[in-house]
Amino acid sequence: MTKSAAPIAAPAIPLRLTVCCAVFFSFLVSSALGETLRDRIRERRAQKTELAAHPEESDETSPTLQHVPGNVRRLPDIAYGSDAAQRLDIYLPASTPPKNAPILFMVHGGGWARGDKAMQTVVENKVAHWVPRGFIFVSINYRLLPAARPLEQADDISRALAYVQTHAKDWGGNPESVVLMGHSAGAHLVALLAAQPKRAVDLGAKPWLGSVLLDSAALDVPAIMEKRHFRLYDPAFGKDPAYWKLASPYHLLTAPAQPVFAVCSSRRADSRAQARSFAAHAKSIGSAVTVHEEDKTHREINDELGLTGPYTEAVDAFLRSLSPSLAEELR
Repeated sequence: MTKSAAPIAAPAIPLRLTVCCAVFFSFLVSSALGETLRDRIRERRAQKTELAAHPEESDETSPTLQHVPGNVRRLPDIAYGSDAAQRLDIYLPASTPPKNAPILFMVHGGGWARGDKAMQTVVENKVAHWVPRGFIFVSINYRLLPAARPLEQADDISRALAYVQTHAKDWGGNPESVVLMGHSAGAHLVALLAAQPKRAVDLGAKPWLGSVLLDSAALDVPAIMEKRHFRLYDPAFGKDPAYWKLASPYHLLTAPAQPVFAVCSSRRADSRAQARSFAAHAKSIGSAVTVHEEDKTHREINDELGLTGPYTEAVDAFLRSLSPSLAEELR
């Protein structure tokens, strides 16, 4: 009977080699974890830098308006579309029903991804200043990223504008005396329509008198995206250069349009440069864009509009220049 072969023992691994392998593996793991930690630190620093430059684009939004002045009546959450985000608030004089009142139409900011029509910084001081002077103030919501990108958001604004103009007389408003206003990302969207009003008209809107842009740094989108830029622009504009031009007010402005008043922070090189470039381009084709620099932060340019002082007076002067009826309201 043949005996089975004895199993061959695996060669013993020297203790020194085992220890070396363990140390080397530990080094690799530690290096990977260290690199991950360093990446996270760099990422966090970049986020802080970005939010410092764009405080309105942070996840922290201002509180919503808690108190409506006694001389103001609010009609909240009026639907202008089927989506839950397609809502608007209307602020009217409370004591005397308005008659043929001019309308200020406000679009909030928030990096195309956040924000709300009822934030204090968006509404409070503007309502307190203009509604007692006989204006109707409209503040709108629109679909945000990722549900809708900037061109779709501009379409929401167009639909809201068409709704307001169609129903203006129901509230005592004048559908032919509307001024658009937007802050930050909202200013970009208003500028987009100001440069290409046909987009709004095709969705039922009528021409408006003019537009006020509050500290937009996104008027020439390709100029932003072709260079190193803040990451908040990437979800909005993506990687397609063709889309950049379609969403760029600078590139859409190819013919004379209604007047634009572009407020920019003198503390922000990006918004100041973009406003100046947009105005120079407008002048070259016979369109009117006035740049007004304010020594205020991005947030203050939104929040402090409506307070007594030279800033609000400069915006009022622009409004008076748009029509005799506005000049009469603000005399």
